[in-house]
Amino acid sequence: MPSLILLMIVGAAAFAWWSAARAAAERAVEVGRDACRDAGVQLLDQTVHATGLRLRRRHDGRLGVERSFRFEYSDDGMQRYIGRLVLRGDELVAFTGPTRAR
Repeated sequence: MPSLILLMIVGAAAFAWWSAARAAAERAVEVGRDACRDAGVQLLDQTVHATGLRLRRRHDGRLGVERSFRFEYSDDGMQRYIGRLVLRGDELVAFTGPTRAR
């Protein structure tokens, strides 16, 4: 019986981790899409790719997960440029990519 409870706890923790990772990826796609739209460029592949994960202190001093993502965009349909963004929880803490319409 204790092994079943332990298995359920581990399963719940794994689901919570997966769910948080998906939410962060969806937020990163939203940020990338909005930045590309505002800059008048095209978000290529309509997706972002996770590139990093680390523990960082949040503003309140508690530990949180910081996830890094990269995405590709184009201003002319031929050249590919790489954008990067970092999310700490749901908060955007760093962004490199298209900034304004040309």
